[in-house]
Amino acid sequence: MKIIKASVEDIQGIARIYIDSWRTTYYGLVSDDYLDSLSYQKSEQKWFHFFNSKNKPFVYIAINDTGKMIGFAAGKSIDNEKFEGELYALYLLKEGRGLGVGKRLVSVIAKHFKETDINSMIVWVMEQNKSGLGFYEHMGGIKYLQRKSQFGKVVVDDVAYGWNDITVLYMEE
Repeated sequence: MKIIKASVEDIQGIARIYIDSWRTTYYGLVSDDYLDSLSYQKSEQKWFHFFNSKNKPFVYIAINDTGKMIGFAAGKSIDNEKFEGELYALYLLKEGRGLGVGKRLVSVIAKHFKETDINSMIVWVMEQNKSGLGFYEHMGGIKYLQRKSQFGKVVVDDVAYGWNDITVLYMEE
């Protein structure tokens, strides 16, 4: 498996992983109607806008040994009193889970932040996503904030996990 920095040419693959991951990860946590309403085309537009936003966005993709994109992570700078960067997204296809891909992607995001003088980071996680909560707690994240988000007619609680020193997220390549 290899991890490389993505470009706008990778948006179609990123959009597919985003939608397919939403449909598996959040099944039962948000309404079926909301999941059914997700579209690859709208996702491509979302990620195109992300790549072109003003807060230094970047994306890394994970490619398996057969050349298939199986996951991605996105980061951006933020204006927060305590944290400078945000792990904006981390999504893996089912075949990419449980293999250490998520940890490797988080490590690459942390290293990218550090190279751009960003030393701290947060990530928002749906509180009902128990595997997500466990993953970030295992990675040493500390609960920082809470908020509510709405997906269709369903309101969910989100938790922000933070790292004051992102070097703890580094993995050897």
